[in-house]
Parts: sequence; structure tokens; C-alpha cells
Amino acid sequence: MAENKEILTSPKAQSRKMISKPILEKGVFRFDCSVHDRNHALPSLSFKNPKDRDTPITKFHDPTYIPTFQRVTGEQRVNIELPAGTSFYGTGEVSGSLERTGKRIFTWNTDSYGYGVETTSLYQSHPWVLAVLPDGKSLGVLADTTKRCEIDLRKESNIKIISPSPYPLITFGPFSSPADVLMSFSHAVGTVFMPPKWSLGYQQSRWSYASDARVREIAGKFREKKIPCDVIWMDIDYMDGFRCFTFDQDRFSDPRSLVDYLHQNGFKANWMLDPGIKQEDGYFVYDSGSEKDVWVQTACQEPFVGKVWPGPCVFPDFTRSEARSWWANLVKDFVTNGVDGLWNDMNEPAVMETPTKTMPESNIHRGDPQHGGHQNHSHYHNVYGMLMARSTYEGMKLAEEQKRPFVLTRAGFVGSQRYAATWTGDNLSTWEHLRMSISMVLNLGLSGQPYSGPDIGGFGRDATSKLLRRWMGVGAMFPFCRGHSSKDTIDHEPWYFGKECEEVCRLALMRRYRLLPHIYNLFYLSHTLGIPVATPTFFADPKDIKLRTQEDSFLLGPLLVYARKIGSCVKCRTSCLKEYGLSIDFEDSHPDFPSLYLKGGSIIPLAPPHQHVGEANCIDDVTLLVALDEHGNFSVLYMLLAHITTSVEGKAEGFLYEDDGDGYEYLRGYLLTTYVAELQH
Repeated sequence: MAENKEILTSPKAQSRKMISKPILEKGVFRFDCSVHDRNHALPSLSFKNPKDRDTPITKFHDPTYIPTFQRVTGEQRVNIELPAGTSFYGTGEVSGSLERTGKRIFTWNTDSYGYGVETTSLYQSHPWVLAVLPDGKSLGVLADTTKRCEIDLRKESNIKIISPSPYPLITFGPFSSPADVLMSFSHAVGTVFMPPKWSLGYQQSRWSYASDARVREIAGKFREKKIPCDVIWMDIDYMDGFRCFTFDQDRFSDPRSLVDYLHQNGFKANWMLDPGIKQEDGYFVYDSGSEKDVWVQTACQEPFVGKVWPGPCVFPDFTRSEARSWWANLVKDFVTNGVDGLWNDMNEPAVMETPTKTMPESNIHRGDPQHGGHQNHSHYHNVYGMLMARSTYEGMKLAEEQKRPFVLTRAGFVGSQRYAATWTGDNLSTWEHLRMSISMVLNLGLSGQPYSGPDIGGFGRDATSKLLRRWMGVGAMFPFCRGHSSKDTIDHEPWYFGKECEEVCRLALMRRYRLLPHIYNLFYLSHTLGIPVATPTFFADPKDIKLRTQEDSFLLGPLLVYARKIGSCVKCRTSCLKEYGLSIDFEDSHPDFPSLYLKGGSIIPLAPPHQHVGEANCIDDVTLLVALDEHGNFSVLYMLLAHITTSVEGKAEGFLYEDDGDGYEYLRGYLLTTYVAELQH
């Protein structure tokens, strides 16, 4: 023990090997600096079942890579040396390039309006690295700590993680492919919630549509111009003085009537909720929260007060079950107004007019024992947004047991995917942000959050027709597809920029709606297996080093999306993917659209280009897009009453997953149809 104490305190301590225990399943190991650290580690907030992290299993084999550590001035510094030529990905919501090799990231949820390529902390924290080894095998590394973490990947083939000590390190693999690592990772941290199918349609938003009359006007324009759309979002200006769970009596005086209008016209109505609650006697949310003593406290055990949109605000302590239950019941009552989805914003938590943009780290959370108990804000900061999203999700389930909740969150952590989708925060209307949006969505997927997308067209600054056209072409292929813009910009609705932009956006979204059965297939796989919906191009061949920095294309299962023009002409390097040689379109080819290629041997299902998901029904024709293997040709087969005809060569396979598109009947039964096209003579 004396030797251990010296290791903990000496600034000149030598690197030592961490000790391991196999957990969860074959190939997964937990590493700690000492037995004492293992026995006294705080509970996991990443793992879906925290006991899995703390329960050793029968040993299968020794770990392939053993991290080393140093203890310096209260920090735990972990190093993992990997073979030369290893490529790094993941690290959560990050700006910049797809490959994270050479980068340094700090996990500290931060309100980062207008972030750039070199921004090191954004709205979410994922202390997770996916390492793809030179031979294509892959290793996942999770620092299971909620505290501020430095992930340093600047040294070639070396992962260095620094955070206040102690914390366990969890490794997954090495396994044969990055997909295998992500499936194992999802067994630990959980898979994405099964989304209602309508949430995969296009969603339109702005900060803010200033009145219910304006919302009706926007909805009417979409239907008049036959541009597909499923959701209209209401930002903070629907509220009475930015007070959550209220409606402005002049501009949104009858929310139920507005929702009925939207529903009758095939739209869902989604609304924003922030964590900052106005400190005002007589405001029912503040009064009930004060009565139940749910607020985050200062070091002096008084409710912390910070400025947000309503002015002085207090903040629910979502680390406490009492606060989560209180919030969930407020959500339950709010949903009775016809709310279809909820949007949690400003939940890093963001606090205005402070140098740190958040509350003091000395604030106190009286957390549940299973979350770590009483801790200061530095411990719970990174999970505040995730716990808010969880409370919102649970409130929606209380309100509508037969509907799947839909929650969108800005802040998050490893495990947020169990409760909410996310978007990439307050981006800008620039070509740089368009280019980054692909890498950001992919790295979120590689970090366990497959349901994400950017504000299409950019949130800050004015878009242009050309930028919006290109962005809509690519954005229509992202897992989460929403246009959103700031109130101090020009309108960003497709028709604002004239007929050409309107037509391009219409065709781009019609592409998405044709592909919705395929996208829903991918969400089914993501929900059940943990495979990301959108994956980097190198997933087609992890051994091909040339593909590892490919940033202008991505995969949707066997479908390759190549954004040939996202600001400048880029030479297509996908020619090496010979199996993706089948170019497809829907007679809608346009220079602003990404090119689509289907992998040989694949079949994907298509639907009619509806105006909204609610138009679809079980008697719709299903079109099968067939790319035969290397010995065959291409054909489009129509399935009418389960009858398929073909006369082409080669072989291909695919499937179609079908359920009600909402609710939980899929847990008791669903339809999974497998299709095979094969030459018989």
C-alpha cells in the first residue's frame, strides 16, 4: 500500500501497466490503476446497466493491448501504444476532419455558437476513441469518467487520455472490423431508441416562427409547393416570456387548434423546452419546483441563479430522481396540448453573461447514489443534458404509452442515444460547415450516437441559393434531416431563393422519401445491433488505407452517397470501390445532388415519394432496387402483390423491415421480408 500511495502522489512517477478484468463479453476489458481504484470507482453513467462494468466474467483470454498510466498532481494519464499506421476516429461531436489522428479534444459540454475547425469542445462529450489498425481490425477505448477529459491523439498511433483520477478505462477488441467494435460497444452503452417513422421525414424549423399564423403559412406553403415535410418546430418564442411549459397568449393563444391544423395537413408539431426556469413567484413551474426542492444548489446550499432567456433562472437537478419525476410529470401535462416531439436546448447547461458559459463547477448536485451521490458540478456537468433528455423522454412515455417518444437534445454524453436524437449545434451558413457536417455526423455515429444531422443550410448567417441547394442534396441523406436558421438571418425555406432552389430541394427530399424504407431498415439494425445508420466509406473495406480519409462520401448500408461538389470540385476517389460501380438516380440527376451508387449483390426497398410519412399505407407498391453481383447487370423490379419478375444475370439479396411506424407492437411482432434475385437458367 505504501508503494501504491507513492504512485498516486509523485509527480515523477514512472509509467506502470494498468490491471485488467474481463467484463460484459469476450474481448471487453476493464482497466484500473490499482485494486483500490477498482473498488472505489464512482458508478458508470455511460453503461446502460452500470453493474456490467463492475462485474467480472469468466476470463476468455488476456488483453491484446495493455494501457500504461501515470499519476501526476491528481490527474490520471493513460497511454495506449498501437501499431504504426493506426487511424483514429470517434471522439464524439467534434468539428474538423473525419480522421481524428493528430487532434486533441477536450470533453466539456460547451455552448459553442459558430464553432470552427479547430474548436476543441462542443455541445457533447464522448470520451471514446475508435482505433482502426493497419490490417483493418479495430479497437474501441472508453474513458468511463464524466469529468473533463483531454483526449490527445497528436502522437502517431498513440492514445493519451488525461482526466482527474481515478477512472476506469474500458477497451473493446481488437475485433475483426470497426462494425464489430461498435456492436460490442452498444452492448455496453445501449443502442439508439427506435424512432417513430415520421421523425425520419424532413423537418422544418426556425428561431422562431413568431406566431401560429406564421406556422400555418409555412405548413401551407410546403403542401402547396409539394415539397415533402413531416414536422414543423416551435422555438422559444412560442412561450410566454420564455417561460417553459407556457404559451404566449397573443401569438400562440390556442396551441391545440394549431396542432389540429398541422395534424390534419400531415404535419407533426414539435416544441422546445430549456432547463432554465424563470425565478418568479407565481409561475407554476418555479413554485412547484421550489416546493419540491429540485434546484441545483450553490456551494452555500442555496438555489443557484443564472441568466438565460427569461432572465434570472434556476435549474432542475436532473441527477436526482425527485427532480426527474417532477420534470417528467410537467412534460406529461404539456403533451396533452398535442405535442408530438420535444427539443431540449441550452442544456450543457448554458448560462449567459459568464466567462465559462455555464454554472460554477463548485455548484452542488444531490445526485442519486447510483449516479455518484452528492458531487459538485464538475462531476455532473457533462451528463446534465443527457439526464434532462432522459427525463423528457420518460415524461413523453407517461403521456402517450402507445407512442414512441421523440426528443432532440443539444447536449449529450455516451448513452444519450437511448433517449434522444441530436443535431450538430449552432453551425454557420458557410461552405466549411457544409463540408464538416459529413464528418461530424459520421463521428457521432462512430461514438454510439447514430441519429444526428446538422442544421441544413446553416443556423447563423445568411445562406445562398447555391449553398442551400448543395446542403439539401447531402442533408437529405443524413439520419436526422432538418432545416433550421436563426432569427437574425434571411428566410431559409426552399422557396425563398427562387424557383431553381425550390425545385432542387423538392427533388432532394423526394429522394429521401423514396429511400425511407431503406433508412428505416438501417434504424432497425441500429436499434437492434448497434450499427450506425451512416458510416464512413472505409467501412466498405477497412483494410484500404486510401479510404480512411474519404470525407466527401459515406455509406447508408450498401448505398454509397458521394457528395462530389460541396464547395469545390473534388476528384472522386471512390473509383477503387469497384463493387459500388452501379450509379443510380430517380430521373432527377442534378449537379447539386450527391451521386448514389449501390453495391453489387444488394437489394434495397423504395417507396412512392409521399408528401409525408402519414400518406403511406400497407397497400403501397414496393419498388426493389437491385444491383446484381459482379456477374450481373442492373434492373429495377416491381413487387406487386408479392410477385417479382426478372430476366437478369447474377445474384443479389436484401430485406424490408415493416412495423406500424410508431408504438411498441413491434416488440411483439413485425414483418421482415428477405428478397433474393438469382439467375435460374
